[in-house]
Amino acid sequence: MNKVPMTVQGEIALRTELEKLKKEDRPRIVQAIAEAREHGDLKENAEYHAAREQQSFAEGRILDIEAKLSKAQVIDVTAIAHTGKVIFGTTVELVDLESDDTVVYRIVGDDEADVKQNLISVNSPIARALIGKMEGDVVTVRAPGGDMEYEISEVRHI
Repeated sequence: MNKVPMTVQGEIALRTELEKLKKEDRPRIVQAIAEAREHGDLKENAEYHAAREQQSFAEGRILDIEAKLSKAQVIDVTAIAHTGKVIFGTTVELVDLESDDTVVYRIVGDDEADVKQNLISVNSPIARALIGKMEGDVVTVRAPGGDMEYEISEVRHI
């Protein structure tokens, strides 16, 4: 079984969602199904069908989260010695060599990625170009709009 890298924050978020699904959503949905059954004819009972659909979604999500957690390799980057090397979980400050703009990304697992929050997947083109490089290195990122060059100005373990 292949392990999937995940940050500590990613694991906490999944465990929190799983607990909510099991302890809050599941009982609420079961109650809604029971109430809808009391209304009689299930064939034309919209509340019943909606509750069953919610139940199907919730149970599927529970299975999905449990599978992800079972394959997760949780990496706490704060416990790893800082060497200036870009690794999974680090926060990387980059300077665009063409525009001199600065951007900061954190390299996270696929499920945690959110570009709007500057969380990029370890499998993204930018992360793949950065992994293994050191502070001060110049990195070429192959992007759909053309190659971009960045200098790694800082690597942080936060």
